[in-house]
Amino acid sequence: MSFYFKECEQSDVRNLIREYVIALSSPIDSFLENQILNSAFYTISYNSEVAGYYAVHSNHCLTQFYLELSYFNEAQEIFKNVLSNHSIQSVLVPTCDELFLSLVLDHDYKIEKQAYFFQDNKVEIPKEKLYKGGDFRVAVPNDVIKISQVCQDFIDKVDERIKNREIFTFTKGNILLGIGIVERSKLLDRYASIGIFTNEQFRKQGIGRTIIHHLKEWCYDNNLNPICGCWYYNIPSKQTLESAGMVSKTRLLNIKVL
Repeated sequence: MSFYFKECEQSDVRNLIREYVIALSSPIDSFLENQILNSAFYTISYNSEVAGYYAVHSNHCLTQFYLELSYFNEAQEIFKNVLSNHSIQSVLVPTCDELFLSLVLDHDYKIEKQAYFFQDNKVEIPKEKLYKGGDFRVAVPNDVIKISQVCQDFIDKVDERIKNREIFTFTKGNILLGIGIVERSKLLDRYASIGIFTNEQFRKQGIGRTIIHHLKEWCYDNNLNPICGCWYYNIPSKQTLESAGMVSKTRLLNIKVL
């Protein structure tokens, strides 16, 4: 078989992206989603028929590789050609993407563990494990200065995020104990990635766990499934998420090709 690749708009492969999302064994978080959406997309064609697509971020990182089932027998050869045609240096692949993961593992590349992806186990958190007191609400423009002071460079585009109702504050009196973040997925239907930042002066008091609890409630009230992720080696973040009822069966791998 002779395949060829052509750069395209993301909208040109919208239906294939929808098939890709359905094929995942678990959802992906906003970090990987943003890497994908900021990539250049290419169609994989055979005899004028589109057989699949792939995406490359910053000219060197492969973030997507998807083929229709009828072309799976050719997947290894096509994958090798994609890597060589673009001089791919790294591959971001979630373990919930079986085809992509299998094709990467066919090669003896260096595997680096990038992140955990979490889902809610829907087990209620005992009230005694939640922070007593505190006010949880959607952030407003007047919160910008305090959020920037407490969170420093943890979060960008604070004004824009507040306008989009993506930031929540957790306060006690005039003290900002921490913030919560909700990013609605652009690829997954009715999913949202949630995240937190706890004021360094008030950590290890259950505040992060409590913010996650409130974010989950907000998501369910708005017909959204809460998911999240954290850097693989951020043990405190992983422990906080797990204590808030989040569980992980998926990893994001950063495969070094060159």
